[in-house]
Amino acid sequence: MKNEFELAFKEITEFRALPQDTVLEALKTALVSAYRRDTNASAAQQVEAMVDTATGRPKIFVEKEVVDEVENPDTEVHIEKARFYDPECQLGDTVMVQIEGTMKKFGRIAAQTAKQVILQKIREAERAALYDEFIEKEGDIVNGTIQSVNNNMVTVSLGRAEAIMPKAHQIKGERYRPHDKLRVYLLEVKKSNRGPQIVVSRSHRNMLRRLLEFEVPEIYNGQIEIKNIAREAGYRSKVAVVALQEGIDPVGACVGMRGIRIQNIVKELQDEKIDVIEWNPQQESFIEKSLSPARVTGVYLDDDPDAGRTAIVVVPDDQLSLAIGREGQNARLAAKLTGWRIDIKSVTESVTEALHNIDRPPLDDLLLEHADLLAEVSLIVEKQQAGRAVMPEEFRLLAQLADLSERRLQQARDKARQARVEEINAVKLTLPAHAFDIPVTDLNLQDHIIECLQPLENVGEIMLRFLIDENRLRRLLGKDAESALPLVQEALDELVYADTLLEGSTAETGETSADEPQAEMVVDEAENVVKSDSVMPEQMEQAASEEETTEDDDALPIAFPGEQDESQGKKPARKVGASDADEAVSFADDDDDDFDEDDDDISDDKKRDRKEREKRRQLVFDEDTGQVYAKRRRKGSRKRDMWDDL
Repeated sequence: MKNEFELAFKEITEFRALPQDTVLEALKTALVSAYRRDTNASAAQQVEAMVDTATGRPKIFVEKEVVDEVENPDTEVHIEKARFYDPECQLGDTVMVQIEGTMKKFGRIAAQTAKQVILQKIREAERAALYDEFIEKEGDIVNGTIQSVNNNMVTVSLGRAEAIMPKAHQIKGERYRPHDKLRVYLLEVKKSNRGPQIVVSRSHRNMLRRLLEFEVPEIYNGQIEIKNIAREAGYRSKVAVVALQEGIDPVGACVGMRGIRIQNIVKELQDEKIDVIEWNPQQESFIEKSLSPARVTGVYLDDDPDAGRTAIVVVPDDQLSLAIGREGQNARLAAKLTGWRIDIKSVTESVTEALHNIDRPPLDDLLLEHADLLAEVSLIVEKQQAGRAVMPEEFRLLAQLADLSERRLQQARDKARQARVEEINAVKLTLPAHAFDIPVTDLNLQDHIIECLQPLENVGEIMLRFLIDENRLRRLLGKDAESALPLVQEALDELVYADTLLEGSTAETGETSADEPQAEMVVDEAENVVKSDSVMPEQMEQAASEEETTEDDDALPIAFPGEQDESQGKKPARKVGASDADEAVSFADDDDDDFDEDDDDISDDKKRDRKEREKRRQLVFDEDTGQVYAKRRRKGSRKRDMWDDL
């Protein structure tokens, strides 16, 4: 005969739908908490509990120190008793000792603690089990029962859990009553302190996808693929399907014999109209079918790199309202399904525009190539404007001219698009190549600006839009565009251009490693000529830029290195103005002892003056004149540019 513990234990596991190990672990934790509460045991003292599931008898083991004389029975145990549990224990060791008769001595507070702990543990385990159960069903259709209805949401019972259906996920016009059963799409499952928070939907487009999988075995088996779904819940939906196996009609398989399959879905969605369309890789044919049930005369694509993809669709006059749909619904769903912006116009409208612009390129060629057709069409248009009936043959002539004019316009747009693409590619080449590998998230911008720029994907595209299409950036940034654009520009400069300029300056200065020989530069005081073994002007500019700021002086031209009078073996003299009289010297005489580098009798004062003059100079090479100029520094106290202009 089963004891009371075993019966209660199984009842809890079955009612809570929890595994036995989880309930048993909760019971052990409750026993340990009750013992600690009853004895005020330290948290450092190890306490373990065991429960015999057959008899329901609990056992508690407590860590105690082995001693000769027990002073505190809660933390100490005699060595003889300790060796019953561990025969090899010695004085000072710690042993796990069973506590006898503890359950009978528990007080009311300890029992209440055990009850609270076991209930809390079971609730936590139940919440975790519910979350694990429904997270696996996320994205599927589940059956539920309506519990309550209010203005903001509908509460749906899913058995062991409850779900909410917000107003945005309800089908417009559908009435919900308590205790009604319905199928819902499990949209999202979140963890919370009060259990899993489940959100369901009836208006999501994947609701239609799952219903098609249930009703059409070919879709469930993978023989037919759903390419895209455009849905306005409660009104109309369009589904694009394609057959992955030869010999299968995708539209016929979804509709079913006499429409039985699609009718089951329509009833489930409260008589929502569903158009099943065969997907086609040719965009013109796909767009034409997406506008069904309206007939289409022609589709002309305009893939503009700036404005986006636009499809110009010409339909017969009697099909215009059907193609647009009630409040533009049919055209709007077709645009969502195909990914193209659709511009619909009638044949008469297209012909009228063509006749109005017939003398302008690119339509002016039609005057010579199709003069007879234009004459007949003009008469038909006059007949329409007069309110007289137009025959079907005359409508065909109108459609023919509309097709010719729209194709000419499309060719002109294609040429303009090609030129624009080449221009964009040329601009793209001027940008740093590594910028297109940097994600938008690397920019030092606020989170909401990063989210707005995410469609551009990388930093290079943002830089490209700054140069060719700043309006798109403004559209992405929205109402904060005026304040956000300068921040974006600063972030781009900080991230991209700083690194690019650093690399460029490193390449221009011709930096060399420590192991490479450096060119030797010697400044001749007497002739102010730089003698160098292959010294570049950039190196001279870099060497002089590290000197201190000194007194003002004028830029003086000096001879280019290597320019010497070969016939006389002498270097040309420098021309000095009258304002430089204090510094003017004769450069024709190379025997002057005061300026002879090889003279050992040169005084220290002259050496010091020469070094100071060297510090005040920066040598700049002028490519136009082929000369090197000595550029002078200004005093640091002057509030002008530090260096004089040439």
